Parts: sequence; structure tokens; C-alpha cells
Amino acid sequence: MGSTVMSWSPGVLAMTATLSSSAVSPAKLVDVEHAAEMLGCSSRHVYRLADAGKMPAPVRLGSLVRWNRSTLEDWIAAGCPPVRTVTAKGGAR
Repeated sequence: MGSTVMSWSPGVLAMTATLSSSAVSPAKLVDVEHAAEMLGCSSRHVYRLADAGKMPAPVRLGSLVRWNRSTLEDWIAAGCPPVRTVTAKGGAR
């Protein structure tokens, strides 16, 4: 199903393009529910993985927590390696 994009200028209303729903790019940031769907786990487990440093850190926008879609896709393609590094003294960084 397509949608029509219209432009407006004084006295002129013109249709400029018709976009199909498949032409719309996916969101760049995903919420915990979508991240859980991508990983095949619960949303609570996504938070556990992020808190433990076992997955990419989320982006915090005020009270919103989102993950960068391309970062998650790259991480999954790499086999989901832990992202937190350990220092010489054994502390997490």
C-alpha cells in the first residue's frame, strides 16, 4: 500500500512522489521489545545482557532506552561477543 507525498507552496498543491511502504527505511533506534525480538529472548533478558556488558550499550534519551539497530545487527552478525573489556586489575571498563 503506497502513500502520496504532497508539497505545498502558495496557491499550488502538487503531488511530488508516490512511496510504497517498502521504500520507507526502518527505524535507526529500536526499543527493548524490538531488541528482544531480534535476539529471540525476553525484554528483561535484554536489560540483563546490557547491564552485564554482554551486548552493546543502549542510547538513553531522557527516560527512553533505545538501541542502535545497525550496532545490534553488526553485533549479532559477529556472533554476539561480550562488549565490555576487562582491565589489567580485573575491573570492567
